[in-house]
Amino acid sequence: MAAGFAQLLRAEWVKFRTVRGWVVGMIVAGLLTAGVGLLGHSECGSQVGAVAVVGGPGCTSSLGPGGEAVTDNFYFVHRPMGNTGSITVRVTSMTGSYSPNGGSASDVRPGLQPWSKAGIIIKASATPGSAYAAMMVAAGHGVRMQYDYAGDVAGLPGAVSATSPRWLRLTRDGGTITGYDSLDGAHWTQVGSVRLAGLPAVADAGLFAASPGYTAPASQSIGSGSASTTPSQATAAFDHVTVRGAWPAGAWTGTAVGGGSGPYPVLGYRQAGGELVVTGSGDIAPVVDPGAGSVATPLVGAFAGLIAIVIVGAMFITAEYRRGLIRVTLAASPRRGRLLAAKAIVIGAAAFAVSLPAVIVAQLVAEPMARSRGIFIFPVPAATDVRVVAGTAALLAVAAVLALALGTLLRRSAVAVTIVIAVIVLPYFFASPLAVLPAGVADWLLRVTPAAGFAIQQPYPAYPQVTGSYTPGNGYYPLAPWAGFAVLCAWTALALGLAVYLLRRRDA
Repeated sequence: MAAGFAQLLRAEWVKFRTVRGWVVGMIVAGLLTAGVGLLGHSECGSQVGAVAVVGGPGCTSSLGPGGEAVTDNFYFVHRPMGNTGSITVRVTSMTGSYSPNGGSASDVRPGLQPWSKAGIIIKASATPGSAYAAMMVAAGHGVRMQYDYAGDVAGLPGAVSATSPRWLRLTRDGGTITGYDSLDGAHWTQVGSVRLAGLPAVADAGLFAASPGYTAPASQSIGSGSASTTPSQATAAFDHVTVRGAWPAGAWTGTAVGGGSGPYPVLGYRQAGGELVVTGSGDIAPVVDPGAGSVATPLVGAFAGLIAIVIVGAMFITAEYRRGLIRVTLAASPRRGRLLAAKAIVIGAAAFAVSLPAVIVAQLVAEPMARSRGIFIFPVPAATDVRVVAGTAALLAVAAVLALALGTLLRRSAVAVTIVIAVIVLPYFFASPLAVLPAGVADWLLRVTPAAGFAIQQPYPAYPQVTGSYTPGNGYYPLAPWAGFAVLCAWTALALGLAVYLLRRRDA
């Protein structure tokens, strides 16, 4: 039986490679995937050292401890801290303001953003992107321990006020930082503990305040779906500031890490008696809007390649119906399910074999070209890069099999191709970049239609502690990468199952 199926596979492969139009179609698909991908990056500035000093979304960034792109912009009131010790504070109030209309200083309104934050922090240095661990109160998310930009652990819930203050403590033991919180300063609960690689013997530690930008409600129209972000600031009052352990003598020093931001005339701190009041703007977080700097940007060519591939995939079966050759094929291979399985393996393997080198070429050529034009490419782990590249090729291969299945069901290549494009490509474009659908509808489409498969291209995680534009236009999808790909595979399996059923029941 195995030998018989192997012969069937070989026969279908010979049939595929001897039809010049199908081979040319696959080659064109590879060229489109690579060629269009090379046009993906747009120019946005220049890079200096570890900081990309450029304009536009995804083009300004510091580098975190692991080489990742981060935002590190806040007001820091600090002193040197030795290899062991602790800092304890009580946070008694938190207020803020924001400018909803373009950051104009004449239109500043009171209010905090959900992730406005203030607390205590131990940081390798005041240099943007250096390692840190912090205990903080977030305006809309209670007490948090955050570290090295991506780490986030929840502590006590609720907002801070004079009648409901929050006590925070950080302890250092070499490179290990442990965070605690308390309601009364007497009974403490450990929130988390983390080891910071490369933390120097003498670090900077103290109090901080930050407030990410205010994001106005998105304006949605055909061809655009944008949300403007303008600066905000937060002011926090601290008392019972206590330091213990290896703290060299000295006074508190105020530093606007990252240079500060916003239309506000004052970012800083004041000290009166036992109280410290700190005002800051900005954020300490990973960047979630890579824009032109995404490693997935060259993969835009997959849309063009997909169209050529599904045309070949559909014609691999419909051409036999059109020319009457299906009778000969079925006479030679009467077990119709095995025949369709052989065709699916051949067309899927051919699509993958063409797409994988095309995607690799697009990545290898496009990224150096982008860097030469000053675009900062947001890094990803090697395993993620492999998943994105190989997953894109697998996406195109599964799309070819889906086209084959629909071609078997409908016996018309034009109809089959139209349906594949309608269920894979159109939901993506309607959700983003055309943005003609409400957010809820777009989210639903990208969960339940075969277009969910594009989630395999998502290179960056969506951080719940960072407000961002988590849309397909920025490389984010509502499902996890492999979950989205599984949805596409499920639809393809269903179509193949129906195709086998009808192929067995219908005449040739």
